Amino acid sequence: MKRFFILVALLVPVVLTAQTKLSQNIADDFSARVAAHYQLPHDSITGYIAEQLTRSGNAGLDIDSTVFDLKKDPVALDAALKYLYQYSDCNRQRFIANLRSMGLQTNSVFPIATYTANKYKGEVKALLDDKKDFLATYTGPVTGKKPPATIAEVAAANQAAAAAPTTTSGGNESTAAAATGNTDAATPAADTRNWEVRPLFQVRTPEQLVEMYGANNVTQHDAINLSGEKDGEAYLIYPDTDNELEVQFDGENGNILTFSHYPSKWKSPYGIKAGDPLDKLIKVNGRPFKLNAFEWTNGGMVTSWNGGALEGKNVIVILKANNTGDPKQYDQATGDKILRSDMPALKKLDVVIESVAFKAAN
Repeated sequence: MKRFFILVALLVPVVLTAQTKLSQNIADDFSARVAAHYQLPHDSITGYIAEQLTRSGNAGLDIDSTVFDLKKDPVALDAALKYLYQYSDCNRQRFIANLRSMGLQTNSVFPIATYTANKYKGEVKALLDDKKDFLATYTGPVTGKKPPATIAEVAAANQAAAAAPTTTSGGNESTAAAATGNTDAATPAADTRNWEVRPLFQVRTPEQLVEMYGANNVTQHDAINLSGEKDGEAYLIYPDTDNELEVQFDGENGNILTFSHYPSKWKSPYGIKAGDPLDKLIKVNGRPFKLNAFEWTNGGMVTSWNGGALEGKNVIVILKANNTGDPKQYDQATGDKILRSDMPALKKLDVVIESVAFKAAN
């Protein structure tokens, strides 16, 4: 009997260790099943996970890329498990049933259930309260997605759009209007260009940009920093149009994509674009943030996300006020000071995003 207790004492730490870490093959299995189900229309489980990942900020620069490859992002994978556990009402048996419904391998189900239940056992009440609040505004799953396009796929789509015929009032003629933004044709063909941003974070050379968007749609110019000084070279895609987008290669620091024109067709990270109102930016961040006052150094620049969803995500936003006609209101938001985004005066000033830049590591 004494030997039995000694054996149990030796085994317990081993069991606990096994329950606090997932093996790579199990993580890969879960990642693959989430990706597969995310492609199904109206899949309630992955739709719920994706929306919670987006709202929490764990989705990274692009929710689709994150969901399709969770195994490459341990933080997002843990968060996905947490939200699946939350979806299952933090009930272990219901959680196991949902894992099985997703088609996970039998030897993956119980290790995941044990790992997740242990990891979040102290957060059950908070998770259930959060679920209640979440469901009050959740409108249902948006799934049935395709894996994010590759550089080659973007190039092929844009080349096909450039070669597509356009119907005009005088008959059929072949034109590159769809690719160049030319709207002179009376009845232009549908715009079939690829507006996904994510592949641009993978680009390494100007030649790749030309391959993707065509030589006539890519130009080089000086990159200008917030102080108005030259800061290297940058490249414009679709220059001098509403869809103009600046790409700057910053070596090991990552590519920088800057949007400063609107309306724009680009599918930007977090859905944030130039021209978006202040209220939308607050909603995406999940809480008010801080910004420099206008008419001063770096005026309108967000200085702190206050721990919101955009904290640490390499998102740089410059805001501007459209309605500056009332000096009493505008004076409250100008000068050498820091403002809170929920400041009442900002609502009356019609504050919108002037430019937004996203940076991703190479």
